[in-house]
Amino acid sequence: MPRYAALIYEEEPSSAPTDEEWGQVMAEYAEFSEKGDAAKVILGGEALHDTSTATTVHVEGGKGGEIITTDGPFAETKEALGGFYLLEAADLDDAIKWASQIPGAWHGHVEVRPIREFDEE
Repeated sequence: MPRYAALIYEEEPSSAPTDEEWGQVMAEYAEFSEKGDAAKVILGGEALHDTSTATTVHVEGGKGGEIITTDGPFAETKEALGGFYLLEAADLDDAIKWASQIPGAWHGHVEVRPIREFDEE
């Protein structure tokens, strides 16, 4: 069965959420995870730290060149990649159905991308 990355993009909060707000968000994600696990759709996933912890790496001049690092994410955008799920779905339509149930789709966007299976090429 095909695999898909469901990349969760949301606007980063300007201040830390309250315990109540954080609890609500975590409950929404736990509910989705339980459904996806029961359906054997979720193969994995993780939440990411805020973009303030990101480091972007570029090798100037290609392989063997000078390693350049920059604090922060590659793109300066309003929404940031906050986490992902690795889904196994029958097809893209099925993956989209599952992605629409990820709480990040209600608060931001979820990008669904097929996983490239190198052994099938």
